Amino acid sequence: MTAFLTPEQLAERTSAAVAAAVAAGRELGLTVTEPRLLHDLFSVVVHLEPAPVVARVPTVLPDSVTPDAVSRRQRSELDVTRWLAEQGVPVLPPSPLVPREPVQRDGFSITFWEYVAENHDKEPDYAANAESTATLHAALRDYPGQLTFLGAAEPHSLSAGLTQLEKSPDLISPQDLARARREWEALEPIASSQEQFQKAFPGIDLQPVHGDSPPANIFAATDGDRYADFELVSYGPVEWDLAALGPELEAAYNRGARRNGQRELDEDVLAFVNAVGMLRVIATLELVPKLPALADYLNPAVDQWRAGPSRR
Repeated sequence: MTAFLTPEQLAERTSAAVAAAVAAGRELGLTVTEPRLLHDLFSVVVHLEPAPVVARVPTVLPDSVTPDAVSRRQRSELDVTRWLAEQGVPVLPPSPLVPREPVQRDGFSITFWEYVAENHDKEPDYAANAESTATLHAALRDYPGQLTFLGAAEPHSLSAGLTQLEKSPDLISPQDLARARREWEALEPIASSQEQFQKAFPGIDLQPVHGDSPPANIFAATDGDRYADFELVSYGPVEWDLAALGPELEAAYNRGARRNGQRELDEDVLAFVNAVGMLRVIATLELVPKLPALADYLNPAVDQWRAGPSRR
């Protein structure tokens, strides 16, 4: 049987991440007397009060993701958000009080962000957020840095996750896992290669994309909405950012795209990114032992995938 972390072990991990963030912040010259935990799921996010700085510490990662890979991803996020902020795009920016690079401390890789007060009274409007995503894409088109093609799909990690799940039949049945592996065998060459993608979808332009469902990652600040959480920023089709969000939000995005003079979403590319995204959900089951509450988020999507037609 798979071993799951206990509540005590989860609390110890959170405490260790907070302690590492505080120590790293102090070493960088920040005054930290009352650290306040803001969020704790895949990452621990802590306000290093009274410094106007938020530390984010990834804590729940696939075994196949190396510390170097985490740092590379964080550097891309820091570079993109810094550049967007310089262009006047509303984002949660890196903190200007410390060097804009990941800091290694006690086995964690930590990034530091400007503290922005949240408007807790505002309910998310996902349709408006999806429409706004087209504006983000318009801004990202001019980003001059290099990004990995569909790095957000994490093809290597997805493959490794499916292999890891062979050891955990209590997380997914052998029959379901075999189906997932068949589907990934067909999709992996396209998800792993820009050349193969462009052969499969000729005429589809590529550009920098947020990578992690931007309509669900818009932060309601007291001074207005800001784009947030660019941890999976990548190079790819804009459809990736609308994966699995459904017809209503796709239509909202298309309204924004038409207003900006951009192309609308392509149905064939949407089908592809939806299929890859669903397999990422399956592979993420690997993380449930490290974060048992994750099962409540993943299992409904797995049930939906199981009830749908197999893609080969």
